[in-house]
Amino acid sequence: MQLIFEKSRPGAQDCYFPRHDPAGASAADEILPKQLLRSEPQDPGRRITLPELSELEVVRHVLGLCRRQVGIDSTFYPLGSCTMKYNSKLNEAVSRWPDFAAMHPLQPAETAQGTLQVLHELEQGLCHVTGMDAVTLNPMAGAHGEWTGLLLIKAYHDSRGDAKRKKILVPTAAHGTNPASAAMCGYEVVSVPGTEDGRVDLQGLQAALNDEVAALMLTNPNTLGLFETDILKIQKMVHDAGGQLYYDGANLNAILGVARPGDMGFDVVHMNLHKTFSTPHGGGGPGAGPVGCKKHLSAFLPVPFVRKEGNAYSLSEDRPKTIGRVGCFYGNSNVYVRAYTYYRTYGQDGLPEVGKHAVLNAAYVLARLQKTFTRPLKNPCMHEFILQPTKEMLEKGVRTLHIAKRLIDYGYHPPTIYFPLVVSEAMMIEPTETESKATLDAFIIAMEQIAKEALETPEKVIHAPHTATVGKVDETKAAKDLDLRFCACE
Repeated sequence: MQLIFEKSRPGAQDCYFPRHDPAGASAADEILPKQLLRSEPQDPGRRITLPELSELEVVRHVLGLCRRQVGIDSTFYPLGSCTMKYNSKLNEAVSRWPDFAAMHPLQPAETAQGTLQVLHELEQGLCHVTGMDAVTLNPMAGAHGEWTGLLLIKAYHDSRGDAKRKKILVPTAAHGTNPASAAMCGYEVVSVPGTEDGRVDLQGLQAALNDEVAALMLTNPNTLGLFETDILKIQKMVHDAGGQLYYDGANLNAILGVARPGDMGFDVVHMNLHKTFSTPHGGGGPGAGPVGCKKHLSAFLPVPFVRKEGNAYSLSEDRPKTIGRVGCFYGNSNVYVRAYTYYRTYGQDGLPEVGKHAVLNAAYVLARLQKTFTRPLKNPCMHEFILQPTKEMLEKGVRTLHIAKRLIDYGYHPPTIYFPLVVSEAMMIEPTETESKATLDAFIIAMEQIAKEALETPEKVIHAPHTATVGKVDETKAAKDLDLRFCACE
């Protein structure tokens, strides 16, 4: 597909204002304000010029680009650890109501009562879902929520004069952003080993615990798709050592409405609403990463917060021990409108079906594909699972990357690959609860067909994709020999 600059043709019409007098004046002279009209032609000597195309050509170019994009609305997107679930258009429609979309963060609270009520009720709902005592909607994304939650823990220890706690424990099967967030807060990251069955090694955890540990960051279910069955023992060990237990909410979708982090003994939790509550995912934003905590940490939550007095709502900064502001205003409120709509659509009685069906779909796909691929872990999976190429595939030269690329030819976005790092040649597959059995069956058939090709015609898999706009590339050369240019018509 050509760049729009390459399609440019000198003198092409870029508008359709009709000519209406012999002098050649256009309707633009009457419709557009005088100060917006050029008095002289664009300087042809400028290095950067705009492409010259008709309106219709521009529309077709943009639509052509749109058709090359891949998302959950266009194809099955089994991206493990990221929960690429369908975002209901109802949520999107509600968020675009002018009453929400036209809201300005600096307008008086008395003119924003509806939005503030939505935010307050969402806070209460998230408290119920997670088993926490208080929630802040300030953080702008999941990793931002991690950072905020760790600052709460730091403020808590400092308030008790326990400033020597400089270490954060992170299991090998934790979510990938945990070490970075801990380092951003000035902590030393200590890795906790896992067992052969993919869970936290209790002996390794005990060896790492001491009076310098501020917290253990735990993803449950972990990134191997396994529930930590020793969670009650783990929380007691951490608390007995004076540390706090941090819940990474990346995989909350697996237990939504069925189990609550607060009931497991967690002190802090961040929630990835783009994974669990059907808000936009990826693309750099808008994000949302609310943080919930138990009562002993609530005094340190960031400001502002929504205060309810009688039937009136306001934003308050009356929190003396707060860690301060972590962002502008009060989070991405329009994203929270989407999450609130999702929450109210399901209701407390419907939320458990989300977690149950997410686990059921994953278990079904795993049961089918473990007959064709290698299953490294034998424990029952939760919402996602790990597969590997078989020994015979590897002997033919077919690796995980090749299988992922070949899936593109079948019309599917590849799953997460080579993560978590504790499993070689990992394929992490998460079907989510929003996919039908028919879609899952079609995906399974595609994977089985690729497995057959890997053994019978391995070159077809190794050199995939064959039908995509961009074929197989040399990833190493692409990284080492970048060719970045700005194309413009002179």
